[in-house]
Order: sequence, then C-alpha cells, then structure tokens
Amino acid sequence: MSEIIGKNLTRRNFLATTAAAGGLGLMGVRPAFANVNWKKFAGTTIDVNLTKSPRGELLTKYQKEFEDLTGIKVNSEMTPEQQQRQKAVIELTSGKPSFDVIHISYHVQKRQFEKGRWLADLSGFLKDANLTDPSMVESDFAEAGMAFAKDQQGAIRSLPFSVDYWIVYYNKDLFAKKNLAFPKTFAEMIDTAQALTDPKAQTYGFVARGQKNANTPVWTSFMLGYDMPSVDPSGKLMTDTQEAIDAAKMYQTLLTKASPTGVAGFNWAECQSAFLQGRVGMWFDGVGFAPPLEDPEKSRVVGKVGYGVMPKGPKVQAAATTGDGIGVTEASTKKEAAYLYCQWAISKEMGARLLQTGSGVPFRNSILNDAEVRKGVKMPAEWVDAVAQSAKISRLTLPVIIPVTEFRDTMGVALTNLLAGADAAAELKRATEEFKPVLERSERA
Repeated sequence: MSEIIGKNLTRRNFLATTAAAGGLGLMGVRPAFANVNWKKFAGTTIDVNLTKSPRGELLTKYQKEFEDLTGIKVNSEMTPEQQQRQKAVIELTSGKPSFDVIHISYHVQKRQFEKGRWLADLSGFLKDANLTDPSMVESDFAEAGMAFAKDQQGAIRSLPFSVDYWIVYYNKDLFAKKNLAFPKTFAEMIDTAQALTDPKAQTYGFVARGQKNANTPVWTSFMLGYDMPSVDPSGKLMTDTQEAIDAAKMYQTLLTKASPTGVAGFNWAECQSAFLQGRVGMWFDGVGFAPPLEDPEKSRVVGKVGYGVMPKGPKVQAAATTGDGIGVTEASTKKEAAYLYCQWAISKEMGARLLQTGSGVPFRNSILNDAEVRKGVKMPAEWVDAVAQSAKISRLTLPVIIPVTEFRDTMGVALTNLLAGADAAAELKRATEEFKPVLERSERA
C-alpha cells in the first residue's frame, strides 16, 4: 500500500509529481511520518554543524521544510571538511560545543568520536513511537551503515546518511578525439592518462586530490587494487609494503605526468572545477560530486561525462568506500529536537533527493529499492550503473583507527613530497616509522 504523505496524495504520486516538476521540492506539501509528534518541540532553536559537500548543501537547501514541519528554528553552518573537522574536535573536546547536530565522516571520525563519547545514544529515541517513524528500523539500513553507526557496545550513536563509492569520471569527447576506450586496468589507466595529456593545449589526462591529508584516500584506494589495506586486521601498518610503494608510484606518475599544474594544492573542489572546464580526461573521486557535472549553468561537459567503475588493480578490482552520518552531541540540552532533525535528514523524502540529484547514495534499502525513486533519478543511467557495480566490489578506503586524521596528515606529507620528485619507498618508510608510535599509543589508550 502506498504511504500517505498528504491529503489525497500518495508517496508514489508525490515523487512522480515533484520529479516531473524538475526537482524534488515538496511543493508546499508537508511529509507526514506516521504518529511522530513533529510539533512537540516547536519554538526550540538548534544549531547544526555541516560539512560543505553535496550532502550538506542538500540539507541546507531544504532546511525550511524541516522548520515548517516542526516549528523548530535551525541555525546551520556549513564549512569545508578539514576546517569542519578541526572545529568539531576543538569544541567537542571543550565539553561545550556550539552545535547540537554534527555531520560526521565515518571513515575519518568514527573511532575518535566514540573514544571521546561525544555523541548521544539514540537507541532509546529510535524505540519511541512519538519520536520515530515505524519505517526507521535497523533492517532498512545497509549493514555497513549500521556498523558505522553503532559503537562497540551496540549503542546507536548516529544515523547513517550517505555512502560514497569512489569512481572515475571521464570526458567522453577527449577520449573520442584520441580514439581511446575507458581503461580496464591500472596499467591502462596510466597509459590512457598520459595519452590524453597535452600541456600546450592545457588538456590533462588525470586529476585527483594532491593536497596534504586530502590526498591520502587516493593512494589508499590504489592500494586496494593491490589487495592491500593500509592497516591489516591485527592493527599492523602496511603502508611501507611493496604494494603500498607501487600504489604510491602510480599516484606519483598520474599526478606528475598527467595532471594540471598546481595539483599539489588541489582538494576535491579544485579537481571538480578543472573537470567542469573540460580540461581533464579523468577525475577520480566520490560519486556524490557528480551533480554539477550535469548542470548547464556550471559545467562545460554536460552530456559528455562518463561514469566508470574503478579499473582492476594488479590483484583485484575494488571500489573505495566512505560514508557519512549525522548525530546529536552528548552535550546538547535539546537532544530530542536535534534527533528530529537527524531523522528528517535521512528520511525517505530526503534520501530520494539525495539519490535523484546525484548528491550521494542513501544507506536505506527502502529508498534504493523503490522503483518510483529510481525512475526519478536525474543523473544519467551510467551513474546509477557505476553506483550499483561499485557496491558489489566495495572496500573501506581508510583504516578505522582513532588517529585517522594524523594518519592522513603523515602519509599526506609523504605523498605531497612525491609530487616534488621524492622517492616513494623512502618517503613511505619515513612516514610509516613516524606514524607507528602514534597508532600504538592510540591502541593502548
């Protein structure tokens, strides 16, 4: 039976109508979530700390709908990821954060947040029929999502928001001009990137994050193709193995032989900008960065973009996987109101928008399996295919360790040094020895 959203309007009709209108705005229709008393905390003001990303932008864009639904005033702040993470740690460590809701990157912050006991236990809220829609059950979430959301004792400390698979965006026009096919292997990707590069024409074959810290996931993604994690299940660093060195050499070759000048300072935004201008053949990053590529007001490559699954490495084919969630701070005095915001953020309506705009992939099975939601996906079918194929070969991009930021910083310096011509083996050995005591201390704590 169709879920009723508003008077004489089923969820199916709602999605079809809004998609046809050219966007997934609620068109003034307020989504009803069963018996949840959404107005219970009307008049309350909450502060929300978001990461600047397609996900954060989506929540900000539709924030007024939540305010109209609940009567809760939302003060939201959206900042670039590295600044947001630094701000979060400083404020949460103080015990007096300025925000009630925090947008977290599981692959970076999970262990640190658990150790600090910075997030409220939402388990009781999920069982409260006055606070939670009946469809919000654990079985509706991908297994990885709940693994991210729960602490070691099984308490739910956040709500899984979006999973992000790393794919290869490619410019079909540039490929066609060189009569090139999408690469099937790492070796082919390197050859293709160099074949596409023409500095005189300011055209480059490949771009990925070169900036310290931001660059580490690119290298660890390459390591996955060598069937090598950065930290093995026993907690041993694998970052100076031959596989890690070979992955670093691949990173070095691609970013020094086939990337734009200044790539050492590029984070995802600079990479995206270069690709939008039609100057880059391949860009490697998460699926959630796709929407602007198909926006005529922002992109010179509309209709020319291919969405490819990560090519096969020397040993396996693996799609690097990250994810984010949204939680309530333990220090908040407005936990229930903040929880309502989190629930709205991962609701079926917002999840449909997330998928249909190409901003990310929701963790909730009921959204991904909804035929009507799939029909409304605005991104090309090739993007959806890349998502589905990546899911089958997904592996965690980064180690789930407490000092993951220090890991990224330390290894990131080594990778940045490679772009200046340093030796991969020497840099990784130095970085590994430097980080080893940091990891050991964190495990003893």
